[in-house]
Amino acid sequence: MALIALSIFVWIAFLDTGWGSKPAAYHSLCRLEGRTADCKGRRLSTVSQDLPPGTMELFLDANVIQTLKNASLVRYQVLQSLSLCENGLELIEPGAFLGTRSLSSLSLANNALSVNYSATAAALGTLPALRKLDLSGNLLNEAMMATLIQDLSFLESLSLARNSIMRLDDSHLKNLPRLQHLDLQHNYIFEIETGAFDGLRWLQQLNLAYNYIPCMVEFDLTQLRMLNVSNNQIEWFLAAENDAAFELETLDLSYNQLLFFPLLPKQNKLRTLLLMHNQLNFYNNIFNDSEGTVQLLFLDGNITNITTLDLWAENHHSNLSSLQFLDMSWNQLWYLPERFFEGMSSLAHLNLNHNCLKTLQIQESDLVSTLVDLDLSYNQLQDLQMNLDHRSSLANLRTLSLSTNRLRGLPAKIFTHTTKITTLDLSKNPIKLCASHAAGSPSCIDISNAGSIRNLFLSACDLEILDTHIFQGTSIAHLDLSDNPRSLLDGLGPLKDVAQSLQVLYLRNTGLSAARTNMDFSAFQKLVNLDLSENSLASFPESLAGLELQILDLRRNRFHALPQHAMRKLGKSLHEIYLSQNPYDCCQLGWWDALHDRDTVRILDWNQVTCNFSSKFIRVANLPESVIQNCKWLTADMTLLHLVLVLPTCLALLVAFVIIFLTFRQRILQMVKSRYRRSSPY
Repeated sequence: MALIALSIFVWIAFLDTGWGSKPAAYHSLCRLEGRTADCKGRRLSTVSQDLPPGTMELFLDANVIQTLKNASLVRYQVLQSLSLCENGLELIEPGAFLGTRSLSSLSLANNALSVNYSATAAALGTLPALRKLDLSGNLLNEAMMATLIQDLSFLESLSLARNSIMRLDDSHLKNLPRLQHLDLQHNYIFEIETGAFDGLRWLQQLNLAYNYIPCMVEFDLTQLRMLNVSNNQIEWFLAAENDAAFELETLDLSYNQLLFFPLLPKQNKLRTLLLMHNQLNFYNNIFNDSEGTVQLLFLDGNITNITTLDLWAENHHSNLSSLQFLDMSWNQLWYLPERFFEGMSSLAHLNLNHNCLKTLQIQESDLVSTLVDLDLSYNQLQDLQMNLDHRSSLANLRTLSLSTNRLRGLPAKIFTHTTKITTLDLSKNPIKLCASHAAGSPSCIDISNAGSIRNLFLSACDLEILDTHIFQGTSIAHLDLSDNPRSLLDGLGPLKDVAQSLQVLYLRNTGLSAARTNMDFSAFQKLVNLDLSENSLASFPESLAGLELQILDLRRNRFHALPQHAMRKLGKSLHEIYLSQNPYDCCQLGWWDALHDRDTVRILDWNQVTCNFSSKFIRVANLPESVIQNCKWLTADMTLLHLVLVLPTCLALLVAFVIIFLTFRQRILQMVKSRYRRSSPY
């Protein structure tokens, strides 16, 4: 009996919450799912009062609630998350949150809370369980911000992005001892006074991106794990010179005006260091020791500190043994100091592209066996020197990008030590590939027997005609030979050793011509992506019809027509095709219909495909009916013309035969009789 009574009590309580009374879909304005009510964009001016009382998550974004009145949420006493973004909200009355003491997440982004921020601050102070608050996009200055958060001592996450904050001091954030995440991006901050963040003892993530901070000196937030100060005007970053242990794991200084490598904390846990898009350089080769020091003056109230720093010092004096990702791309680096990589025993990804490096010398002690990805593209490298005698040097390297440099060769035995390399980009370098008889020559690069390479990029290297066995011993799946106009003048012979492994092949502008070269693709059975653009092909390689191509590029050739049966076969597997900038004949477009009728084939440049009719180029997609009719008449006229030309010839031959027969009839008959006359047995 007691069990039955308890069951009835639970059922009554369930009905009383409002969730068991009727299906959620019955609500006229809001979409209900579980204990979530979604009332976005319903032009509401007040909070709906007919939602289930057990609602725990309520979305009221994109409405017109300009004032959140007293007791607006008293019905929803178990509400935990409330979003009022983009309402034009100007005022939250002090009693608006009456009864919602369990509210832990509140989003008020993109409103106008700067109008009545004092009254709104009083309302926020009535939320003892509030842990996450979003005040971004409210035109708040630092005084308004400080007022709004003054009584939120239990707050853990705070967003103040996209406001009008210009400076920070120790009074603005002093009452947030439990704050862990602080977002101040997209403000106008140009000054941060010493001690501004001292009260945030648990702060782990700080986002100051997109402000106007000129420098960061005496950085001493030891508890911080992630700092983002990208897109500011920082010229130097100087951590406090002490032996304190910093928890910093990610530091983003990208898109600033850094002139020097940052002075990092001596003891840190840095894993990611982003320095791209600055003005970084090393200056030891430019300035002598007497010019290499600078005195920095720090003013802190009545206390003046003078610190002398050697700005040209090329050793980072920091423990970077945990660093895994270093990006120094898009800077002004002319060289790297000796032993720059020493101590980076965990470095896996190094990006140095878009700099001014002319030479790169890496000693044995600098090379780390953990390096996986090395990008040196878009520099001025003429010489790449690596001491690869050590067995573990670059043993885990998988990607090496050297494109757009001035390299003519690579370090000897580089492929012997980089046994795991899968991607090599040598495009836009004046290199030579070693023929089979010249393997080991320092003046060329020997690709053969680099069995681990799967992706090889050699575009725009000005390669000569390739040797027949240039890729012997490799299993390349992705090969780019584009913009080497002489490389395949003798045909596809140099590719026969990788024909069975190739899946992606770019042969744009490689000197291919079906009239002069062997264009048999029948051995390339795994090929799915083929680029034949910008060549001199006048006839379509019939062997392509036997492949299961998915992407095909035929632009800028000399095709007058494409074989209709081949297009039908290719259409079964083809997904994308490029066809434009060929002199197609408007009266031979049966192949176009074969492709266009297939829903699975996308002609990506369909609007640019043209054909020639009477020396005029017309878009195939909008071919006029008159041209189609003229093509039909032209076909009929050609048949009639052939008939007219053949019939008189046949008649003339017949008449000539008759005349000759009649003229020489007697002689012909006598000749026949004499040949076939037989003597009588009697």
